[in-house]
Amino acid sequence: MAVGIEEVLLPEEQLSGRAFTDEDRELLRSYGGLIEGLADLFGKHCEVVLHSLENLHESVIQIANGFNTGRTLGAPITDLALRMLKDIESTGQDHTQSYFARSRTGALMKSSTIAIRNRNKQVIGLICINLHINAPFHEFVAEFFPTPQQVERQSPETFANSVEELVAQTVDNTIDEINRDPSVANNAKNRFIVTQLFEKGIFDIKDSINLVADKLNISKHTVYLYIRQRKQGEEESE
Repeated sequence: MAVGIEEVLLPEEQLSGRAFTDEDRELLRSYGGLIEGLADLFGKHCEVVLHSLENLHESVIQIANGFNTGRTLGAPITDLALRMLKDIESTGQDHTQSYFARSRTGALMKSSTIAIRNRNKQVIGLICINLHINAPFHEFVAEFFPTPQQVERQSPETFANSVEELVAQTVDNTIDEINRDPSVANNAKNRFIVTQLFEKGIFDIKDSINLVADKLNISKHTVYLYIRQRKQGEEESE
């Protein structure tokens, strides 16, 4: 698609929606967190829009950073979004290739459109991601670097290829954390490690208790004991 195609709103008489079920509406609502998450990840110069195809007169049911195009909740679908919908339905794909367009204000946007299908494989909604690439470069880049406050709060994330590797790496990281804490006595370290692993949710993984027991060279009954003590502490504090 050529650079510079303008995205415009269509007259109401050209718009017609699709029949929806309650399940369709609930499915679209479930994407709310994704809309906000994408906008938060890419920053204020990225507009993320959730369109419902039930009512094209008011298709925008959620929008983040709408100031980039001047749209708000209840705005109608655009001609370009309808064109992307036709492309998606004709090709059977669930998304379009990224493309360039201009907003009504003349801002150049790099965009992508993603289809939301119901259980019958019918397209019931669209997620449109519009990146404002005319934004000041320093503002755009700043969104991808942590603030001093975020640096202080950051924690390592374990990217593993198997459950065993995930548990092993998490245990190793937790051991390092406990060993760096001078307030933890040597004879209490295993209990503190198990407690930390419990708080990190590692025991929600199947067979993790056996893996942790082997890693710490203690019995699984000891691991269960430490977990029970941790849970009892929660109950007593309630």
